[in-house]
Amino acid sequence: MNPQQLLKDRARDFFAALQDEICRALEQMDGRGRFREDLWVRDEGGGGRTRILEDGAVFEKAGVNFSDVFGNFDEAFAQRLPLGDRIQFFATGISLVLHPSNPFVPTVHANFRYLERGAGRWFGGGTDLTPYYPNLEDVVHFHRTLKTACDGFDPAFYPRFKKWCDEYFFLKHRNETRGVGGIFFDYLTGKRPDEQVAAADAWDGGVIDFIFEFVQRIGRSFLPAYLPIADRRKSQPYTEREREFQLIRRGRYAEFNLVYDRGTHFGLQTRGRTESILMSLPPLVRWVYDYRPEPGTPEAEAQEFFRARDWLKEELS
Repeated sequence: MNPQQLLKDRARDFFAALQDEICRALEQMDGRGRFREDLWVRDEGGGGRTRILEDGAVFEKAGVNFSDVFGNFDEAFAQRLPLGDRIQFFATGISLVLHPSNPFVPTVHANFRYLERGAGRWFGGGTDLTPYYPNLEDVVHFHRTLKTACDGFDPAFYPRFKKWCDEYFFLKHRNETRGVGGIFFDYLTGKRPDEQVAAADAWDGGVIDFIFEFVQRIGRSFLPAYLPIADRRKSQPYTEREREFQLIRRGRYAEFNLVYDRGTHFGLQTRGRTESILMSLPPLVRWVYDYRPEPGTPEAEAQEFFRARDWLKEELS
């Protein structure tokens, strides 16, 4: 079998199996909610499985998507991509966003993908945590789990991809990060990462198993990175004040996904299924004009977390 076709199949099978694994674990944690599955077909080629859990005991809305699509990019969109040639493409991956009911349980996002465009082939993805009332213990656990997974491949991966995450999940119009970060990477095509973590500097070449193994390790690290945090916080009592702050911060999440998110833009540009693309948006949000938390309140303290910081060093201080 053509080795490129083999990698395409292996990536698709892994992402589909990871969707199953994550959905089973989330249903078990929630206890009440069950995922609804929509199988969909893309007119121009391929399709996917969208799974949504709503109004559960823990998750107000949880979406876990798998897709396997192919076709042609619009010429203008294709020209903006730094790798590959021609307009033909193939893409497969998993994308998830979990919006808990309890304001003390963080929202979380993860995405892992493999793409081909002409002769160009690459992996991308990552995961990031968005707490409303951040707890340093939780933030450190999330980052330490990801660092351990990264270190098994290259000790330079975690600091490089953590920095990329801080830069990517940043709301320029608010001058703040979306949450407390995690790791983010894109256009990975070979064993060595580029010296500068920027799409324009990404190296080209054949995709090798090393990168696919790395993506699999990070994908399997998602549940141990997030579930212990959700389990710790899911029964913590909260008030209407804390719920309101959660809804205000969810507005920031919606702003990022609609203005900056590459996955949202990619899905819409490739004429994907709109309901699946926008499943990442929270079910309820609030936009309060010129909102500013009162000094000295927990809400003001939370704002201090929404900037790039070295969380693992802060654990030791």
